[in-house]
Amino acid sequence: MKNIKAVVFDCDGVMFDSQLANLAYYNSIITQFGLEPVTDEQPENITLCHTAASPQVFNGLLGPLLGAAAMSYSRQVDYSEFIPQLQIEAGLVDLLTSLAPTFALAVATNRGSSMGKILEHFSLADFFPTVITYLDVERPKPSPDMLLAVAQRLQLKPQQLVFIGDSDLDRQAACEADCSFVSYKWDGGVRIDHHGELLELLVR
Repeated sequence: MKNIKAVVFDCDGVMFDSQLANLAYYNSIITQFGLEPVTDEQPENITLCHTAASPQVFNGLLGPLLGAAAMSYSRQVDYSEFIPQLQIEAGLVDLLTSLAPTFALAVATNRGSSMGKILEHFSLADFFPTVITYLDVERPKPSPDMLLAVAQRLQLKPQQLVFIGDSDLDRQAACEADCSFVSYKWDGGVRIDHHGELLELLVR
């Protein structure tokens, strides 16, 4: 990959294995509205909880009316209690340490206010002066808004970014933003299965 100046990471499924934490969080809320918890037997709902922004998740699980009520209720729930269930992906810290002297690093995630707390908890905040969540843009992924916001904040062209994602939402966002895309543990284009492989791609 040539002319790349910044590496942008999705959070869930790329930086962290967050499935258990996310399901626990969303289940703690939707059960308050009479819905049964999401389980492993509901792969579509698991994917929704794993990839979408909270308003999309609640609307998808509960419908627009109850979804809005659940979104309002969620503001009372502190995600911090679920952070210990996150598992940092192998090789991530070593990768960030290697990339930081050469590349700008950023996060573009459909998470909201929990992102900052997660970075602080895992002592990663110093790596990421640029963090864009769904709260910072008009439209969450698969819209390109987040990646365009990252490029603007870093004063770079979108073509100078590479986005690391693990879902079709991420791939679509990168395509519409006209930036490079690398798929993490998912068949969505140029694929890597360990963070160490990304460094090899960038220095080719």
